[in-house]
Amino acid sequence: MKRFFNDLKKYKNYIMYATWAELKTEVINSYLGFLWMILEPLAFMLIYTFIATIVFKSSVQYFPVFVFIGLSIWNFFNKMVTCSVKLVANNRDTVTKVYLPKFVLLLIKMGVNAFKMAVSFLLVVIFMFIYKVPISLNVLWFIPIIISVMVFTFGVCTLVMHFGVFAEDLTNLVNIVLRLVFYLTGIFYDISTRIHNVLYRTILLDLNPIANFIYNMRNVLIYKSGPVGMWTLVWFLVGILLCMLGIKTIYKYENTYVKVMK
Repeated sequence: MKRFFNDLKKYKNYIMYATWAELKTEVINSYLGFLWMILEPLAFMLIYTFIATIVFKSSVQYFPVFVFIGLSIWNFFNKMVTCSVKLVANNRDTVTKVYLPKFVLLLIKMGVNAFKMAVSFLLVVIFMFIYKVPISLNVLWFIPIIISVMVFTFGVCTLVMHFGVFAEDLTNLVNIVLRLVFYLTGIFYDISTRIHNVLYRTILLDLNPIANFIYNMRNVLIYKSGPVGMWTLVWFLVGILLCMLGIKTIYKYENTYVKVMK
């Protein structure tokens, strides 16, 4: 890990520059520019709110805020994992022509998607004021929970990026798994009240890390509660282990990536 932190220090300016450059590239040909980073999550929130409240008659309190919190975390995780599969292949020129620690590519994508997630949570705060959601000091739990989300996501993505270099079919598998996880994560429904079977509820809330992060984020932002149980800490620690394993694997095989890409 010492090599990782040395490289992180060495390439931090490049990471920040490349992150900002990619953000600008995404919107350079768009009439609305950065406004799409607000409109996109807002549109999905309105769609899911309509479906759940009008079609399925959901009675969840502060439902637009409830959905927005889930979408903010899910979109970050989903976009990161999806882009990680082909990240090395999509940066073939960089990988084959100059030396760059391959995890740097991942950190650039993480910076881009973390910025978008920050915009989404800014909207969450606005909607909390609009819907007069009561606020307590438990909102400070937001910081350790969001750190846990980012650490776990980075750990997963390091391994997905590595195996994505060698397995062409991984894209299809990842898409199927992410679609399944989306419906099991409780983006637009409350797992704790919808799932009455204790075993199933425990599996969905505790053994699904993204569902656990979303559930506890809703608790601290909407319901004036602290994180429930120890599973958020457990998944944070799992995330650290995944990061260590993924970074070690990338350093070990990154020269092989160049050969595969040529």
